[in-house]
This record gives sequence, C-alpha cells and structure tokens, in this order.
Amino acid sequence: MKTISIDKSHGGTQGVYVSRSEACDCDMTFAVFVPPQAAEGNCPVLWYLSGLTCTHANAMDKGEYRRLAAELGLIIVCPDTSPRGDHVPDESDNWQFGKGAGFYVDATEPPFSANYRMYSYITDELPRLLAAEFPVDMDRQAIFGHSMGGHGAITIALKNPDRFRSCSAFAPISHPSVSGWSKPAFRKYLGADENTWRAYDACSLIEDGHRLPELLVDQGTADSFLEDGLRPDELRQACEAADINLKLRMQEGYGHSYFFISTFMEDHLRWHAQRLGDRK
Repeated sequence: MKTISIDKSHGGTQGVYVSRSEACDCDMTFAVFVPPQAAEGNCPVLWYLSGLTCTHANAMDKGEYRRLAAELGLIIVCPDTSPRGDHVPDESDNWQFGKGAGFYVDATEPPFSANYRMYSYITDELPRLLAAEFPVDMDRQAIFGHSMGGHGAITIALKNPDRFRSCSAFAPISHPSVSGWSKPAFRKYLGADENTWRAYDACSLIEDGHRLPELLVDQGTADSFLEDGLRPDELRQACEAADINLKLRMQEGYGHSYFFISTFMEDHLRWHAQRLGDRK
C-alpha cells in the first residue's frame, strides 16, 4: 500500500492510498478517514460506495462527512468505482459502462471478466487490506452509497447480512436488471442469461429470500433519473412483500447530485452510528 496524501481534518486524518488489486488486476485508489478516537482503540467502519462516473474523490471532496464522523468516531472508507489503467477494457464514450461504472459486480464475460471484479474487491480484498493497515473494528461494519453505489451497498449487504450491521442508500438503482441505466451494462458484464443478473439486483435478491432487518433510503423527488433509472417504488414493493422495514424518504425538490447527498449525510451517519454501537 502506498500513501498518496494525508491531511488532518477535525482532529482525525483524511488519507488517500493506492494498492495493487489482484481481483481487478490493476492499481486501485481509495480514501480513508480516521477519526481522533482511533488513538484510543479500533473504531467501527462505514463503507461509502459512489455512483456512475465517480472515483474515490467525489464523496471525499463533496460528501461533507468528516466533522460528524470525527464526533461519532467512525472510520469512513471510500473506494473507487471500477478498475483503472490503460489495459482495462472500456467504452470511453459511454458513461454508463466501463471505467467509472463497475456496478459492483464480478464480471463473467470476456474481456471484462479479467478486471471488473468489484464485488470481490469490495467484499474480500479491500477489507483484508483495511484490517491489516488501519485501526478498524471489523466486527462493527456498515455500508451505504449513492445511485450505482446505493445499488452496490444494498446488494452487498443483502448477500452479507452477518457482516454489516446496517445499510442505507441515497437514490439507489433499485432494480438494475430492468433499469435502462444498467441493463446494457449487466448484459456486457454478466452475459445474456438474465437469471445470473439476479445475484446483483436488490429487488431480485429480496424476491429470492435475502433479507435485511431494516433499510434507510433517501430519494429526491426532482431527480431526473427517478422513474427509469432508480425505480424506488419497486424496491418499496419488494421490501413490503418480504416484510423488510424500509424507511423510504422522498425528499421534496432534491435532485441527484451531492447537494442532495450532503444535505442528508448527517442523518445517515447518525443512523449508522446508532446501529454500530458497542462491540457485540
């Protein structure tokens, strides 16, 4: 692991790091905020997964999480959204696919299967690195994200319920198997058999028996991607059918940007901190 930068903030440190990823076969950059409480012992960790076109830097620069994370004693991890490098296959004219659009899946279709293994990177490789290099309490983990990252957070939490104590999302892509935003990418990453897509689709996972005790979702009513790309009503229906306690808050007048995310970031941090609590 190589340190790119470390800056003091609110008594803690905001670092940016790069390490070689075996899962993605490239160097991967990620950001970690460590609160001042880490000087006294390991702290709970909250993963933030970003959306389409983003890197580790979007939430770090615009998410406005450090002041409260320092107060609450939360380590915040912001990974990148896809593999990077000249050798990584891409569609440079398509913002919904390729670099910046890994969708947190393990691709099975060549040539993308060689690098686009973001599910393994987020759930296995980066946690092992984090545990080895940072003062984290890996028994107290939570996850949240935005848009494509909201999709990633919910699907990862559904498939790893014993790892994450809580999950929330800002404007998640709720049903990517049918969304115009994501269906073409799923076909390229995962192949033509749509049954295989269900492993990376929140609504499908819930239909197939995966469960969370509760879920917090904020969605702006002025989000231009609301109907086709995000489909929160379909997530609501899936949760109601499965008796999952979904708190879906439709926020009047808000769009899809970090103006929306930063407005409700404090709510999400406090919600997760309550559920991370003390060691079990």
